[in-house]
Amino acid sequence: MIRLAFGIQGFEIGGTELNALRWVERLRRERFSVTVLHLRADGPLRTRFAQAGARLVHVPLRSLCGVGAIRQGIRLARFLARERIQVFHAQDISANIFGVPWARVAGVPTVVASRRWWHVRQRRAEQIANRWAYRVAHRVLVNSPSVAALLAHEDGVPPAKIVCVPNCLTEEAFRALPAGERAAWRARLHVPADALVIGIVARLDRDKDHATLLDAFARIAANVPRAYLVCVGDGPQRTELAGLAKGLHLNGRVQFAGTLTPGFNLNHLFDVSVLCSITEAFPNSVLEGMAAARPVIATRVGGVPDALRDGETGVLVPAGDPGALAAALRAVIAMPARAQALGAAAQAYARAEYHESRIIERLSAWYESLVPAAGVGA
Repeated sequence: MIRLAFGIQGFEIGGTELNALRWVERLRRERFSVTVLHLRADGPLRTRFAQAGARLVHVPLRSLCGVGAIRQGIRLARFLARERIQVFHAQDISANIFGVPWARVAGVPTVVASRRWWHVRQRRAEQIANRWAYRVAHRVLVNSPSVAALLAHEDGVPPAKIVCVPNCLTEEAFRALPAGERAAWRARLHVPADALVIGIVARLDRDKDHATLLDAFARIAANVPRAYLVCVGDGPQRTELAGLAKGLHLNGRVQFAGTLTPGFNLNHLFDVSVLCSITEAFPNSVLEGMAAARPVIATRVGGVPDALRDGETGVLVPAGDPGALAAALRAVIAMPARAQALGAAAQAYARAEYHESRIIERLSAWYESLVPAAGVGA
């Protein structure tokens, strides 16, 4: 059995956290003992991590530097050494910067950093510290080929050190909702039963560029009276975006649903799934739209084209271009047979490439390859 530790900032609902949760839930306990070292005490996903059988260890950290960080780093190193952790895997930037160096100090045999994002706003010191973490880690795991290429080019990480394991989709993500449940949820979202629902699942911040989506929707709304836009997610731009929707005279046609955690793939509530980000690595939102067999329209940024093949498994448009997005929406709405074919092809591709059974076995085999004596004993 391999003694594996994940380092993660916290338990908020986000792509990195949800993907780590899926790994924890599905890594087989006869092969792995999993500890989750978290820098923040609580969050909405904490209970699910605990229910998955992981050991949760809080490493309270107010700052990534200073005397307090050194004290907590020494504590972390002692814990890793005492528990004889064999693989330490940092899942995000904070865990890279804080966890990777101290895992090396502790003598953990294999230390893994991650890059699961395209570009994020970082202070110069954080950027330097994160790049140093890449250098001192034994491996760096990414979630798409495009991110791997960026990591090599931008951060100077040798390609031989980079390993790509995509995000995974659970079997539940593919499962259609019963008609009655779908209708009930649509009613709860204040959407008419016969509406054509364009949906997005994304945090309400500038990187997701909901403003462009609202602009595009305003361009088609008058000619497609059945169309409604449902925005699932919350964030700092909610008030601003609600004001923008009002200014575009979209009252009643746009619903800001907030954060929803219903236990099923929300894309099954939509007729068309959209993601209009200006920066992405390998978004779960796109994969989940594909799993739901929906026509997915997304921006051609980051690692999105690694999953979404334009004209085959979805539609790609330039970022920040409401005209192009509106044209793509019109085309998909006007050709329902074509939209259905795109959705079916997307679902088949997602099942073949990103289903949990494939990805978890790939991840497990990789972890085991890092520990020569895996399975010999604990």
